[in-house]
Amino acid sequence: MRVGTVTEIKPLERRVGLTPAVVATLVAHGHEVFVQSGAGAGVGLTDTDYANAGGQIVADAPAVFAAADLIVKVKEPQSSEIALLTPRHTLFTYLHLAPDPEQTKGLMASGCTAIAYETILDERGGLPLLTPMSQVAGRMAAQVGAAYLLAPAGGRGLLMGGVPGVAPAKVIILGGGVSGFNAAEIAVGMRADVTIMDISPARLAMLDAHFEGRARTVLSSRGALLELLPTADLVIGCVLVAGASAPKLVKREDLKLMRKGAVLVDVAIDQGGCFETSHATTHVDPTYVVDGVVHYCVANMPGAAPLTSTYALGAATTPYVLALADMGVERALAETPGFAPGLNIQAGRVVHPAVAASQGLPHP
Repeated sequence: MRVGTVTEIKPLERRVGLTPAVVATLVAHGHEVFVQSGAGAGVGLTDTDYANAGGQIVADAPAVFAAADLIVKVKEPQSSEIALLTPRHTLFTYLHLAPDPEQTKGLMASGCTAIAYETILDERGGLPLLTPMSQVAGRMAAQVGAAYLLAPAGGRGLLMGGVPGVAPAKVIILGGGVSGFNAAEIAVGMRADVTIMDISPARLAMLDAHFEGRARTVLSSRGALLELLPTADLVIGCVLVAGASAPKLVKREDLKLMRKGAVLVDVAIDQGGCFETSHATTHVDPTYVVDGVVHYCVANMPGAAPLTSTYALGAATTPYVLALADMGVERALAETPGFAPGLNIQAGRVVHPAVAASQGLPHP
């Protein structure tokens, strides 16, 4: 198969879809790999590194799309990239289509086959290609929340871990999945006062056993959240419904319950966000203030740690890239466990039920 990867063009997105090691593996399997010149520069990889691995360096994204049948990216295609897609292309990347009808329409019109990292399942029903970036985003969420609590960043002027005689920040984490667990790990490590909310009693039991009293667990409900918000300094939103838009747990009117200079970090923003006042921001301009509450809603948080993120993501995606290249798209989706739910768009139709439901589209 002819496989290609391009330079990511989302603002300050420095990750890359294929590393030289993956290129070398694909070439060893008899495939051709086309790499846009400079695609790996954001993580210190040169065109020479890719050429030495057997990749063919081409000048720009149009050249990659013209040469390759399988396009491996990191972030959802931007409008200029969607314009390059045709029915012969298979796109393999994060898509997060549920809150993005314009991207959905563009991909449908292109006729391409679009496979989303974030809806692929493993044998336990987990999300193996979302997990590494959820780990990064969760750990980052506690760090950026701590940074924006400081006065120069617009926060309350509060040190996350406090000092002897002065209480630490109170942190509420909405969702105890992968990103929520990782956010809690870092927040607890910073000596914050941490409460984790989740709808699953079994998950709460696991978290309680793991943290051994260093973090509280609360069964999530509207009433419980409203009781906690007035005490919160930092709220980290980590809720996830695979493929679907995130539920809006914190309403606009709830902000009046919160302290001025409190911080909301919305890890769920790729799926539309779990705060009613959330809208996607970028690393160039990451925050805004609503009713005195600082909002951090960067839609590609792991892009701020591209070196860590590229290699973590590459390790997870490689088996699936190889399956697509070695077996072909139809067979790979049919025979690789958990791969089929990754298919979001095919032949001009949305085929993932959660994505279709989120946008009110028919589902086959």
